[in-house]
Amino acid sequence: MTVGDTSDRAGGKGGRAKAVSGRRRLPPDERERLIVAEAVKFFAEVGFEGHTRDLARRLNITQPLLYRYFPSKEALIDRVYQEVYVNRWNPAWEALIEDRTQPLAQRLIAYYRDYARTILDPAWIRIFLFAGLKGGRLNARFLDMVRERIFTRVIREIRVDRGLPLPPELPFTEIEYELVWGLHASIFYIGIRKWIYGLPIPDDVNPIVDAKVTAFLEGVPAVMRQLAAAKP
Repeated sequence: MTVGDTSDRAGGKGGRAKAVSGRRRLPPDERERLIVAEAVKFFAEVGFEGHTRDLARRLNITQPLLYRYFPSKEALIDRVYQEVYVNRWNPAWEALIEDRTQPLAQRLIAYYRDYARTILDPAWIRIFLFAGLKGGRLNARFLDMVRERIFTRVIREIRVDRGLPLPPELPFTEIEYELVWGLHASIFYIGIRKWIYGLPIPDDVNPIVDAKVTAFLEGVPAVMRQLAAAKP
């Protein structure tokens, strides 16, 4: 999709003048949405080394006009991060994990099914990997949010479910965070197989997610109990 389509590209100077005069002026907020939508696709395809002039060409706008909306490439990348990661975050996930009116397995399966639906998207997966290769804080910001809002809750709910002590009596440990990382990363890897390696994945990943959560709950709480028992 282009921000400004021209109606005549082949008529020489007269055609170009007609094209410019026939170009539809977009409200600033609509133009910005179109820029961001195309930037998401652009960076997912070529990575963050892609040039803004090439993005502007895709949008059929000038590079100076692009910089009127985003004064730097980093500002545009930050906006893409907001669009792909922050705006897709569902605050209801946190309440779901803590809803003790439901069995723990049911809560985690429901959360990871919905999380899988959110992240198993080519833009989400590819931009996340490109951001990691580029360095900087994009990945770290998101992963800090996941650790604080999801991993900590999962650890707490497992301890409550299995009758294990909570902080401050027994602080959460890095080993417990690593155990939750294993489950979380296994969901992410489904997307890696499809949109990085080009391998097929099932159309319905829910049974895979269910099996991963079940395996997690059959093994990890026992390890957490051993860790708790080893503390003075």
